[in-house]
Amino acid sequence: MIELQNITLTFPDGDNRITAVDHITLRGGNGTVTGITGPSGSGKSSILAVAATLIRPDSGGVLIGNDSDTIDAAQLSKSDATALRRERIGIVFQQSNLLPALTAREQLQVMARLGGGTKRTRKAKIDARVEELLDAVGLTEHAGKRPHQLSGGQRQRIAIARGLVHEPEVLLVDEPTSALDQERGAEIMQLIARLTRERGTATLLVTHDLVHRDVLDDLVTVIDGRITAPDAAVPAHTH
Repeated sequence: MIELQNITLTFPDGDNRITAVDHITLRGGNGTVTGITGPSGSGKSSILAVAATLIRPDSGGVLIGNDSDTIDAAQLSKSDATALRRERIGIVFQQSNLLPALTAREQLQVMARLGGGTKRTRKAKIDARVEELLDAVGLTEHAGKRPHQLSGGQRQRIAIARGLVHEPEVLLVDEPTSALDQERGAEIMQLIARLTRERGTATLLVTHDLVHRDVLDDLVTVIDGRITAPDAAVPAHTH
């Protein structure tokens, strides 16, 4: 699971500071997709950046793990936070950010090789993991293609697979449908939900598009850095 506990984040603004995230508490459980929505500039992406350990909050905790193994990521050094992202957190950015010269398969292989393990055991495990993920996102037949040969939806599928290549406990997704039409957007949202439940990840997903809210387990609305509902999560979908 991931739990943000009373997170506050401010940025300098001349002689003053702007509050981007204002005492937010939010929890994502294993195998669930928690949506975060709200107007532009409301603090959604800042929340995700804190959850990803890309930004250290002014105060509050970022708990990742379970009852027997929980880390407060907000207290980690930069090097330890980097290691945590590589091992336990998957990130899918708004733009797929694929490397132009690499094939779909190679995009996943490069990311997977950032992990630990011996060279021999890593290669066998990486190869199997990459092929399994390519199949999971329906791109086995396109594994040898480079980004310019793939559609926008296919590139986003590769980005999702890349985010899952380390078998993370937490998956953080930023506006996955922003560059897609409604049909492709629905496919991507359904894919994220399916993989979340199959793999037991705790997924936080920032979105402005509530057309696909039926795939979410919970939904919170953020305005001016605060969650508008006092209970921090409003059920969006019942299984």
